[in-house]
Order: sequence, then C-alpha cells, then structure tokens
Amino acid sequence: MVAYVVRRLLILPIIIFGVTILIFGMISFLAPGQRASLYIAAIPKGAGEIDEIIEKYGLDDPIHEQYFRWLNGVLHGDLGFSRTGKAPVLDTIKRYIPASFELAMWSAIPLLWIGIQLGVISALHHNRLIDQVMRVFAIIGWSFPTFVFGLLVLMIFYAKLQWFPAGRLSEWAGQVVLSAEFTRYTGMNTVDALLNLRLDIFWDAIRHLVLPVITLSYVQWALILRVTRSSMLEVLRADYVTTARSKGLAESKVIDKHAKPNALIPVATVGGLVMIWMMSGVVITETVFNYRGLGWWVARSAGQLDVISVLGFSLFYAVLVVCGNLVVDVLYAYLDPRVRLE
Repeated sequence: MVAYVVRRLLILPIIIFGVTILIFGMISFLAPGQRASLYIAAIPKGAGEIDEIIEKYGLDDPIHEQYFRWLNGVLHGDLGFSRTGKAPVLDTIKRYIPASFELAMWSAIPLLWIGIQLGVISALHHNRLIDQVMRVFAIIGWSFPTFVFGLLVLMIFYAKLQWFPAGRLSEWAGQVVLSAEFTRYTGMNTVDALLNLRLDIFWDAIRHLVLPVITLSYVQWALILRVTRSSMLEVLRADYVTTARSKGLAESKVIDKHAKPNALIPVATVGGLVMIWMMSGVVITETVFNYRGLGWWVARSAGQLDVISVLGFSLFYAVLVVCGNLVVDVLYAYLDPRVRLE
C-alpha cells in the first residue's frame, strides 16, 4: 500500500507541472497589454502606464522566462487580480469557496445514500417493474439539463408555492451574519449558525439550500444509480455470491456482507469524482439559484470577460482535480487490494 501511494505521489508533481504549462499557454495568447492586467487592480487609462507595467514585469521577455516568473508568483499565491471580485484571485477564491463547500457537503448525503440505495434496489429486482421504473428515472435524470430542472423547481417551490427561497440567506439573516454579534468561524452559514447557537439562522440557511441540493442530487442520482446497478448485477453473478447462497446464508446477509461491499468499489471512485466536481463550484446551479459560491463568481467573471479570474479558477480547479484523483486512487486501492498488486 505504501509503495502504491508513493508511486502516485511521484506522478503528482509532473501532472501539476503539465497543468501549469497549459494554463500559462492560454495566458500567453493574450497581448502584453492584456497580460498586464494580471498585476494591477484597475485597467490603465493611458498607453504610457501600460508600457511601464510591461517593462516592469518583463512581459516582452522570452516566453520561458515569463513562464518561470509566473510560476514563481503562483507558488507564492499570486494568481493575478480579479476585476469581478475586486480583490486578488486567491483571496476571491477563499471568499467564495466556503459557500460551494457547504453546498457540496449538504448535497453529498442525499446524492450518495439515495443513489446507492436506488441502484441496489434496481439490481435486486432485475428486469422487474421496479427496475424498469428506476431505469426510466435514471435516463430522465441523466438527460435532463441542469438549468432546466433548476428553473423548474425554482418556478414551482419559489415562485408559486413560496416554500424555499433562492440565494444563501434572507435579508434579515444576512444582516445578522454581517453584524458584530455574529462570529464567522468557517464562512459556511449552517455551521457558523450552530456555533453561534442561532437556530433561526440555521433554519433559514437550510431553506435556501433545499432547491440547489435537490437540483444537484437529482441530476447526479442517475449516474450513481446506473453505476451501482451495473456493478451490483455483476457482483450478484460472481462465484463467491453463489457459494454464500449455497451455504444457506440468509439473502440479506449475502447482500449486505458479500455483494454490496464489493459492488460499491467502483461507486466510491465515481462518487469521489462527483464530490470534487461539486466542491469546485457548480456554475449552472449556483447561477440559477443566485447562490454566491465559486460557480456564481466564475459565471460573472466569464460574462464580464474577466480572463484572469477564469484562468485563475481553472488553475485552482485543475490542482483540486489532480489532488482529488490521488485521494480517490488511494481509496480505491484500500477498498480493492488487487489494485495495489498491479
């Protein structure tokens, strides 16, 4: 197991190095005057000011010198300045990531638990009515555009029934959170509300999370359901499951002790990647519900042609995916010892 983890760790810097080359390659397509916006908080008004910035930061130097200078800045946390966030890109990411992490955290529970349960039920009733219903449910969910489903639930539960609002907090709760009497520990409204013993704000934050959580969960249920169903059907035909049944074990024990743990190995991989995707900020869902997280910020940046913010987020997301894949690989090796021997 240690050798497996070491091999993955040795590959990690090479992959991240390749990612930085790709990101810098996109930046290098910009003209020197546009690249100057990496280092300033406002767009220069005169050509002379642009020339000074280009000369100061060596934006006309050979491309390899510019790359290593940019990489040195990245290693020191300098991803440029976000005109949309009105702050350095790294500070803007720190500002919005608690909201996206909170959304991912609350979405993980219904997403994984319900998706796995539906997949197991579908496999155990293979080709029966309930299996057919689950398959139709999965196909609809997988083919349903996220923004369409989000607008649908927004129209029903917010506009018509007025049960669950959009945004992150109501106006009154937002004022309390920003006041001196409320301490921000994590930036996540539900967690901070509990730490401040404000159950009213906790409930308000939960009400605002319901609709985006439902949207994310339903669209991804289809994927988890299909992977679980396929894996479970394969495991149920395995020899060791047949042997367990021939020994007279109860069907519930065969499923829970022998079939399900092995069937969940590929589900763990897919589930881990889905969680990485959600933690990076779900652009469409956060935009539809005006949920101010990373996805909402990136969508605004793209709409305002804030190239530096988009590229800075791309680098952050790429590193997150690479590190997340490492965690998923280690988890997969832990669940399936055969992987370590390859």
